[in-house]
Amino acid sequence: MSGLTLGGPAPDFTLRDQFGQDVTLSSYQGKKAVAIFFYPYAFSGVCTGEMAGIRDRLAEFMTFDTEVLAISCDPIYSLRAFADQDGLNFPLLSDFWPHGAVATAYDVFDERKGCPRRSSYVIDKQGRVRWSVHNAMPEGRDLDEHLEQLFAVA
Repeated sequence: MSGLTLGGPAPDFTLRDQFGQDVTLSSYQGKKAVAIFFYPYAFSGVCTGEMAGIRDRLAEFMTFDTEVLAISCDPIYSLRAFADQDGLNFPLLSDFWPHGAVATAYDVFDERKGCPRRSSYVIDKQGRVRWSVHNAMPEGRDLDEHLEQLFAVA
């Protein structure tokens, strides 16, 4: 990662969710930790499974007073259909335009594929990066192992 370090400030952003509402990372500062999940594409096999796994364990995030934000470069209309089809009841944020700007700020944008790499971050209540993991595409770690590590940090 270039410029993004554990313990350092998380790049702030405002993106639209699947309902067209603005979501700003810094609005959680002082209130909640934030788990950010970058994923390549809505409706793709690995990403669908990952988002369903997060949905199924959403109560655990709430137990740790943590907001979940999932970010892809898909347009908001695709994200709405994806959320509706799979019952994803957490914010799916569109980094569509300028294309990949937030993923680039987090150093996870794959220029060749035009999408974020599968990466996750925990941002603490003070707005600092406390944990990160980056996965190869399309393969990835076992989701349960990935989430267990995340909950150990929260």
